[in-house]
Amino acid sequence: MEPPYYAVIFSSQRTDGDHGYAAMADRMVELARQQPGFLGVESARGADGFGITVSYWATEADIAAWKQQTEHLMAQTLGRERWYAKYSLRVARVERAYGHSLQTNPDDTEPQSHRA
Repeated sequence: MEPPYYAVIFSSQRTDGDHGYAAMADRMVELARQQPGFLGVESARGADGFGITVSYWATEADIAAWKQQTEHLMAQTLGRERWYAKYSLRVARVERAYGHSLQTNPDDTEPQSHRA
């Protein structure tokens, strides 16, 4: 994807136990893929429960629409009540992007929809 675009950076500390988190996280990625302006997502979580998810969007309006999506609103509420001891969210405009890959397909450096 060519800049400019937007990155929503969500860092969080999980509470103990799953309590439906994995299923909801999978559903949110599936649902985000259906939203206008969604470009991709990358996610990682350590054994200590700290994780970072970065989703990529074409415009700020696309991000605002996603924030207000009905199922996503429900997930946000459950996140505050059950899944996150704390979290931070940042929105950034990506002006430049580059990378390196040993893969022969240059598209392999694009963000993939996955969760750790």
